Amino acid sequence: MNFQLDDLRLFCLAARKGSFAATAVELGASPAFVSKRIAILEKALGVSLFHRTPRRVTVTDDGERVYASAQEIFQGVEHMEETVAGGRLDPRGSLRVTTSFRLGRKHIAPALSLLAQRYPALDITLDVVDRRVDLISENIDLDVRVAEVSEPHLVAHRIAESTRILCAAPAYLAAHGEPTSIAELSQRDCLVLRDRNQPFGVWQLTGPDGIEKVKVTGRLSSNNAEIVRGWTSDGHGILLTTRWDVYEELLSGRLIPILPAYSQPADIWAASTVRLSHSAKVRVCVRFLQEQLAHGPYALKQ
Repeated sequence: MNFQLDDLRLFCLAARKGSFAATAVELGASPAFVSKRIAILEKALGVSLFHRTPRRVTVTDDGERVYASAQEIFQGVEHMEETVAGGRLDPRGSLRVTTSFRLGRKHIAPALSLLAQRYPALDITLDVVDRRVDLISENIDLDVRVAEVSEPHLVAHRIAESTRILCAAPAYLAAHGEPTSIAELSQRDCLVLRDRNQPFGVWQLTGPDGIEKVKVTGRLSSNNAEIVRGWTSDGHGILLTTRWDVYEELLSGRLIPILPAYSQPADIWAASTVRLSHSAKVRVCVRFLQEQLAHGPYALKQ
């Protein structure tokens, strides 16, 4: 087939954007150029890749199949380049990483800053989103999350160990007393975080008698960990959160751990579509994050 890999990359970008105009803006080209290159690719493949409307383009069934095949092609090209390079030490090219807001701001972003200094040939993009991402359709190299990787088609890499604990402000405990059991939490004001990887309003903790579940409610909830943590410090209720996220508050006494015999596993994992042996940039990033979150200046404080 007579087409260029650049046209295939352009098509994949347009498929993700759903707009020739948005694709043109990202490439620094004109919509007419994008439309022309897509038309050339369609002619070479003998299929229609998009349904076109004045405001939007959507991928056809043939386009979906071409997109899936293109991802395999790009992975193969990347693997070939690394093989030919003979395991060069310095990775290069674009690296797109996603993670949640709090973890990204406090730990992943500064760690990636150090990574960029060490490997100047890497072009790093970090997107912080409090939602589950699709690594394949969104062209993401690595998703760093506070949860195990459950998708069977992804490769899981453990980055750091962590746990979630229960805590509350001294003002709340003075007014309402400390709960004596997990079951009692269902009758308390709890601050619920709508986390992208956790069931909403259901807390599952491990204690002396094994795993216990409780359905919790409260007058305040948010999808932002910083907001919920602030409400907890204000005395609005009980919070289940990662220990590293409230380390400073615990140290200063602004928050107090409760029911200390109970906790929830909250290890940090990274998900990728390729194995570490197949991608130098993913391998270097994973190992660097493992090192930094354990012992670096932005390590998780437990």
